[in-house]
Amino acid sequence: MSQSRAHFTTHFGFLMAATGSAVGLGNIWGFPTNAASNGGGAFLVVYLLLAFLLAYPALMAELLIGRERHANIFTALEGLSEKPLLRRSGQLLGIGGVLTASLILSFYAIVAGWMLGKFFEALALLLGLPQLADWLGADSLGRNILCCLIFSLLTLGIVAQGVSQGIERWSERLMPLLALILLVLIAYVFTLPGAFTGLRVYLLPDFSRVLDPRLMISAMGQAFFSLSLGVGTMLVYGSYLHRHANIQDKDPLPKLGASVALLDCSFAFVAGLLILPAIYVAQAQGVEVYSEAGDLVAGPQLVLQVLPNLFATLGQAGVWVGLAFFALMVIASLTSSISMLEAPVSVLSERTRLSRKQSASLTAVIIFAVSLLLVFNMGSLFNLVVNLTTRYGQPLLSLGLCLFAGWILFSNHRLADLRSQNPEFGQNLFWRFWPWYVRLICPLLITATLVQSLR
Repeated sequence: MSQSRAHFTTHFGFLMAATGSAVGLGNIWGFPTNAASNGGGAFLVVYLLLAFLLAYPALMAELLIGRERHANIFTALEGLSEKPLLRRSGQLLGIGGVLTASLILSFYAIVAGWMLGKFFEALALLLGLPQLADWLGADSLGRNILCCLIFSLLTLGIVAQGVSQGIERWSERLMPLLALILLVLIAYVFTLPGAFTGLRVYLLPDFSRVLDPRLMISAMGQAFFSLSLGVGTMLVYGSYLHRHANIQDKDPLPKLGASVALLDCSFAFVAGLLILPAIYVAQAQGVEVYSEAGDLVAGPQLVLQVLPNLFATLGQAGVWVGLAFFALMVIASLTSSISMLEAPVSVLSERTRLSRKQSASLTAVIIFAVSLLLVFNMGSLFNLVVNLTTRYGQPLLSLGLCLFAGWILFSNHRLADLRSQNPEFGQNLFWRFWPWYVRLICPLLITATLVQSLR
């Protein structure tokens, strides 16, 4: 299977795909709004620390398991050990990852559909179709279902084309476009009154809030959600890399993983340079940015109400800004959604006789059905699924993957074998430090943060 299995054709293609998986609404929307709700710069400091103390080691655990086993998350974890109990544990962890990825995509497609609706609204205004624009801008059941369906079909169309022709090719196109739109919007927002007030809030931390447990929990959830950890997306992308005969100092994977984490944090940071100043620009334009309780508006209300109200105050220029902004949101959503769909599709296509297109279509239909269930039960199910998967599911699954990578994939016996086969192995700082860190320190930190979240 490993000889005929699809793979990324270049390291750049892998980097764009993995970064695209990481850089989604969690960065462009989630990170700035979390920062706005948790002390601005204080949240930024904690997020950056946790991204490299917890998220990067967990990211490497997934990438290394994927490249070593050259298989989907279920097969990879099942095959790490010959012991029945560990094989069964790997199967359960794999099932948990696939289910969590599918549930995340089910609500993610709804939110991305909202972004797509706002993009079409701005486009309709530019085309002189005000009635269509009004319908697209309204929060209606029909609009939500239609836009969710369109977004789901876009995701399916890319994944069904395969790894190199679909995921890699489109990631190489969409990620540079995403960066360009983001920088252009930042340059424009900085010319508007109030922008530098938001910049000060964002960049000047209140260190008294750095140890706030709620801030730390929010930052950890943001880091894991942003990097798509715990659900098998990074594991399956790692499995599409060429496997080297031996792990040695020249192994590019630690650097590639660090590049993904660094680019993810960079996009999150740069997105904050857009969103936080835009909030205070909106305030300067007379838009209400504080709730009745005196808190800065965050979450869906910020992106779907506050910022569109800001664009409306800018006249015709605001229509173009809105078009560019929601194009940015749609692209960010799409680069992440293709990786979330790929996780269950890889299991189905490799464990059954279904073709990739059949596997992708069947998986997409099932996930869209779950999306419809959430659309019809927004009040009771939507937030429940979001919190269950992102605040608890992803960290717990990442904990399991760290333990599998540290104690099974790189057991003491395997480390000794690698050192005997290659004297250079172990001289690299990463390989001297990471196996022990991911065995002991990373699980303890994840567990401590999760326990704190339950209090």
